Amino acid sequence: MKKIIIALSIAFSFAIPSIAFADQAACEAKAVSKDGKPLYGAAKDASIKKCMGDAKPNDCEAKAVSKDGKPLYGAAKAASIKKCEGGK
Repeated sequence: MKKIIIALSIAFSFAIPSIAFADQAACEAKAVSKDGKPLYGAAKDASIKKCMGDAKPNDCEAKAVSKDGKPLYGAAKAASIKKCEGGK
């Protein structure tokens, strides 16, 4: 059983960076100007950074907990997320 857990942890350690690389490659493909031409330099870096930031999991959902540390549900969760995101 211990060998299976070790094997799975090694497999996942190699899988996660490849997923992140795939996301970056997708973001690089989306780094184009309004005219459809590829971006270069700082503009490309900013576009990729914005794209990668959009792909990250919502940290506000993780912060939607009660004073007791229990996860919020329903309207309370929605209100907490909206407040965390700045009322977007």
